[in-house]
Amino acid sequence: MSWFKKLHLDPFLLALVCAVGTATVLPCTGAAKVFFEHLTDAAIALLFFMHGAKLSREAIIRGISNWKLHSCIFLSTFALFPLLGILLGRVSVPGLTPELYQGFLYLCVLPSTVQSSIAFTSIAGGNVAAAVCSASASTILGVFISPFLAKALMAAQQGSPDIWEAISSIMLQLMLPFVLGHLLRPRIGAWMDKYRALINKTDRTSIILVVYTAFSAAVVNGIWSQVNGWSLLAICLVSMLLLAVALTINTVSARAAGFSTPDEITMVFCGSKKSLASGIPMAKVLFPSATVGIMVLPLMLFHQIQLMTCAVLASRYARRQEKEKPFLAEKMRDHPA
Repeated sequence: MSWFKKLHLDPFLLALVCAVGTATVLPCTGAAKVFFEHLTDAAIALLFFMHGAKLSREAIIRGISNWKLHSCIFLSTFALFPLLGILLGRVSVPGLTPELYQGFLYLCVLPSTVQSSIAFTSIAGGNVAAAVCSASASTILGVFISPFLAKALMAAQQGSPDIWEAISSIMLQLMLPFVLGHLLRPRIGAWMDKYRALINKTDRTSIILVVYTAFSAAVVNGIWSQVNGWSLLAICLVSMLLLAVALTINTVSARAAGFSTPDEITMVFCGSKKSLASGIPMAKVLFPSATVGIMVLPLMLFHQIQLMTCAVLASRYARRQEKEKPFLAEKMRDHPA
C-alpha cells in the first residue's frame, strides 16, 4: 500500500471515477433522471449553503490587509489562466477535440480551490491567513466573474448560455444559499466546526451526485464516442503543461514582486489551482445537461494532477523552510532588532 500512498491519489477523485463508471454502465433515464435532477439541484444548494456557513469573517479580516498579494493571486486566477486558455486554442493538440478544448476554457475561468489551497499553504509554511482570505474571496468572486468569462471565451460555442440567464441561475441556485449559510454562521458555526468531518462528507457526496447525473446525460448523448484513450492522454498532457506554466509564472512573479517566502508559497498554491467543488455544480447551472459531462472531464483530471503536483511542491517548500530556520535564527542573533 506504500506505493499507492506515494501516488497521492485523492480518494475523492477515485469516488468520482466510480460515479463516472456507474453512469456509463447504468445511466439514469426517464423518471429516475427527473428524480436525480431535482435531487442534484437540492444537493448543489446544500453544498453552497455549507460553503457559506464555513466561511469565517475573522479569517478574512486577518488576511485582507495584504492587498498586493491578493491582487496578484486574483490576476493569476481570472486573467492568467483565461489567457493561457486562449493561447491553447492557437495550438493543435492531437486528441484534443473542440468539445474538450471548451472544457479547458471552462476550467481556466474557474475560481481557486479553498480547502486544498489552504492545506498545502499550511504544509509548506506559507501565509495561512492570507490563503484563507484569497481562497474564500476567489470562490465568492468566481460566482460572479466565471459566468461572464465563460460567456466571453465560449461565445463561438453553439448553444452557449445567455449570460443574464446564467447569472440569474447562479444567483438563485448558488449565491443565495451561500449568503444564507454565511449569515447563519453565528447560529450554526459551532455546530459546523464540531461536525466538520461529517460536513465534508456531505459536500463530497453532493459533488459525486452531480457527477453521476451529469455523466448519465453525457453517456446517453454518446460521450464515449467523442472521448477515447488518445483524448484522455491529451487531457492529461495539456493539464500538466497548463499547471507547470501557471506554477512557474506565479513563482517568478512572486519573487519579482519581492514577496517573502510565506507570501510566495501562498501565491503559488492559491494562484495555480482550480476548484472542482465550485466548477462541477456551476457547470450544471451554466450548460445543457447533455454537455456537462464532457465540459467537466478536463477539470476532473486537472484536479488530480494539481493535487499530486502540489503535494510534492509543498513538501519541498517545507524542507526548504526547515533548512532556512537555523540561518535566520543566527542572523537574528548577529543583528538584533
